[in-house]
Amino acid sequence: MSVLTTVLSIPSPDSGVWYVGPFPLRGYALAIIAGIVAAIWIGERRWVARGGQPGDIQDIAIWAVPFGLVGGRLYHVITDHDLYFGAGQHPIDALYVWRGGLGIWGSIALGAVGAIIGARRKGIRLLPVLDAMAPGVLVAQAFGRWGNWFNQELFGKPTDLPWGLSVSDRTAVNAGYPPGTTFHPTFLYESLWCLAAFGILVWADRRFRLGHGRVVALYIMLYTIARGWIEMLRIDNVELNDVWGLRLNVWTSIVLFVAGLVWFVVSARRWPGREEQVYVDGRGPAAEDGPDGGTGGESPEPDVPSEEADAPPGTRPSTE
Repeated sequence: MSVLTTVLSIPSPDSGVWYVGPFPLRGYALAIIAGIVAAIWIGERRWVARGGQPGDIQDIAIWAVPFGLVGGRLYHVITDHDLYFGAGQHPIDALYVWRGGLGIWGSIALGAVGAIIGARRKGIRLLPVLDAMAPGVLVAQAFGRWGNWFNQELFGKPTDLPWGLSVSDRTAVNAGYPPGTTFHPTFLYESLWCLAAFGILVWADRRFRLGHGRVVALYIMLYTIARGWIEMLRIDNVELNDVWGLRLNVWTSIVLFVAGLVWFVVSARRWPGREEQVYVDGRGPAAEDGPDGGTGGESPEPDVPSEEADAPPGTRPSTE
């Protein structure tokens, strides 16, 4: 290892847990929470700019966040099941989310299911709200990847580059390398790419007024481009690691990139422009306020001249 690598390498924290009295504060959990808060804040601002009401994204997040956490954990446990159900392992460890292990594809899949439920309950059209939320999800992923740094996990192959990641001797030995080995900081690569993709996504949405799910499609394409490359750098052992010579997550990235590209093209041809309505007909603020901006009751009679009003005095029919 070069002297430059030794001096400039990225250190790993000695511990990812701090105690406030008897209560543990875990770096992994804090990174996830920070990402969720950022995603909701960004999503709210974008949703209101599209014509939605403040608070809608928070209400949808009540459904999307728990679903996403469960989906992420399920995906991780399924693809890394030997860590929990292999010889000498303890299945109960699969419930210890704070130790790390959330598969992004599972989080996105079940998180989307939660978002669908939340949107339907509020009468919100699905594609506009997903387009509003997608950039914030990238920021959440950028924050969340730092949880891997706190846990000293999911790093890449050994490298002598100056920004190599330094891990504890025990972690290096457990990975099959001698103490002092530095590794590609794949968590940092993905975090920086997510922030760059966020900027590209916001710019493209403003420049081309993307709608009908095209922001989501572009999000998928941008993320999977980097994720496929980063997966090739990782060295963690996964049971479903090798599928026709590629890691499972590489194949997932390829399939999702193609799906995102197809949807982007089809959507642009069939529904150019952006949606004018973000709520289902008969739902949303307009429906709650009524047709004339009132409280939703019957509209008042129009104040227009009538034949009776124009009749000469004494000729109007009696109302008695």
